[in-house]
Amino acid sequence: MADIFELLKNDHDDHRKLLKQLSETHGDSEDRRELFEKFKLDALSHANAEEQSLYAAMLGDPDLQDEGSHSTAEHHEIEEYIEELEDTDMSSPGWIATFEKLRERYEHHIDEEEEETFAAAKKKFSDDKRQELGAIFAKRKPAEKEEEREAA
Repeated sequence: MADIFELLKNDHDDHRKLLKQLSETHGDSEDRRELFEKFKLDALSHANAEEQSLYAAMLGDPDLQDEGSHSTAEHHEIEEYIEELEDTDMSSPGWIATFEKLRERYEHHIDEEEEETFAAAKKKFSDDKRQELGAIFAKRKPAEKEEEREAA
C-alpha cells in the first residue's frame, strides 16, 4: 500500500490540473460542467477520506491537533465555495469570480498541507503508520465518492 502522503500529493496534483482546466473554460459549457463535476466529486471525497485517515490520527496527537483542526476548517471553507458555485449560473460573472476565490483558497490549502502540515505529521508518524493511514485513505475515498454521487 502507498504512503498516505504520496496518495494525497497525487490527488493534489490532479486537482491543480483540474482547476487550471476549469479556469480556461467559458460560460455555461459542457466542458465547464464536466470539469466542475469531476473536481467537486474528487475534491470532496478526497477531503472526507483525508479527514477520516490523516486528520483523525493528527487530532489524536496533542502535538498535531492544531494543524489537523486548521486543515479540517479549511476543508469546510472550500465546501462552502463549491456549494456557492453549484447555486450560481455558470455563465454569470459571479461564477468565475467565486471560482477564482475557490481556486486561490484551495491551492493555498494544498500548498500549506504539503509544505507544513505533512512535514509536521511525517516527523511524528512511522513508516508503518503512514502505510496504515494510506490504506484507510485508499479504502475511504471510493466509498466517499460513491456517497457524494448518491447525494447529488
